[in-house]
Formats: sequence, structure tokens, C-alpha cells
Amino acid sequence: MADHKRFTVATDIEVYFCDPQHPWQRGSNENTNGLLRQYFLKSTDLSAYSQTKLDAVARRLNELPRKTLNFDAPAERFNQIVASTG
Repeated sequence: MADHKRFTVATDIEVYFCDPQHPWQRGSNENTNGLLRQYFLKSTDLSAYSQTKLDAVARRLNELPRKTLNFDAPAERFNQIVASTG
């Protein structure tokens, strides 16, 4: 069984593969890319930044409410799910 099928069976979360060169099929991904561009230009070499700086940007983005999460922040939603799985 392919890894993505194992993941779906184990988590009950379907895996979706977008077609190449079809960015409109992955709107959340494109939105996240846009948010990252507020901190790093497209051609930025991330190895030039400290792990502390990268962690700070990740934390800011994970605390930003998202429409796709009913205006919860990803970190908030993650914490809710972890708490509910006991």
C-alpha cells in the first residue's frame, strides 16, 4: 500500500494531489506562500537565516487566523485536536 493510502487509513484524512502547473487547485498553499513572501523574497536562501529567526516567522504564521479554519489560527486548531485525542 502506498504511503498516502496508509496515512488515509490511519488518520481518516484524505490525501489530495494537485495537477502540476495548476496553482488554483491548492489555494491554501498559494496563500501560505504569499504570507511567507512578507518575510522572505521568493529567491531567498533560507540557510542565511538563524533557526531562531525561522522559528519566529513560523510561530507568527501559525498564530495567524485563517479563513479555511473558520478563523482559528493553525496553532489553536492543532492544540484543540491534540487536546481532544487525549
